[in-house]
Amino acid sequence: MDKADTVVVLDFETTGLSPSLGDRAIEIGAVRIEGGEVTGRFQELMNPGCRISGFIEDYTGITNGMLRDAEPCEVVMERFAEFIGGHNLVAHNASFDQRFLDAELARISQRRVGDFVCSMLAARRLFQDAPNHQLGTLVRYANFSVDGVFHRALYDSEMTTKLWIRMLDTIGDRYGLFDAPFSVMRKLCRTPKRSVDGFLAKCVC
Repeated sequence: MDKADTVVVLDFETTGLSPSLGDRAIEIGAVRIEGGEVTGRFQELMNPGCRISGFIEDYTGITNGMLRDAEPCEVVMERFAEFIGGHNLVAHNASFDQRFLDAELARISQRRVGDFVCSMLAARRLFQDAPNHQLGTLVRYANFSVDGVFHRALYDSEMTTKLWIRMLDTIGDRYGLFDAPFSVMRKLCRTPKRSVDGFLAKCVC
């Protein structure tokens, strides 16, 4: 499916920065939107089989005690694979989440079907006057109400979903490109900032 308003927006919290160095997921949060409307949410802690550092506890608010009672990553990822199905995927700083998703799916002998788009890269093209393109900054820039805690997976996914929909609305309002294809959003992320107007204007024709 090539509709940008029908995707799963996801976020991982993890033990560290790289699954290739042995880091594991400790929480997954996701929002599924179809036709721009939320049709499902997913949030679960997962036990990585090791203790997490004090830094990660402080950064995420997720404690070793919370993870002790959580199901193993492999069990949670089976459910999450079913949740995402064949949908395309969106994440803020997507290269990070993509690495962990692919690594955790590989542990249960599964692979994702959908492609990824990075909402941070898209925001750099569409909101070039934002102070920076961290999720919290963009939430304030867009004047979204803030009623949760960043660095928890579902909340970050909820905020990224709002940002994603705002970007699709902006493309429609600014360029007349309504119902933007997902493939256009992927190309947008690789388009030089100075060329964004011309690129999106051509997509309407």
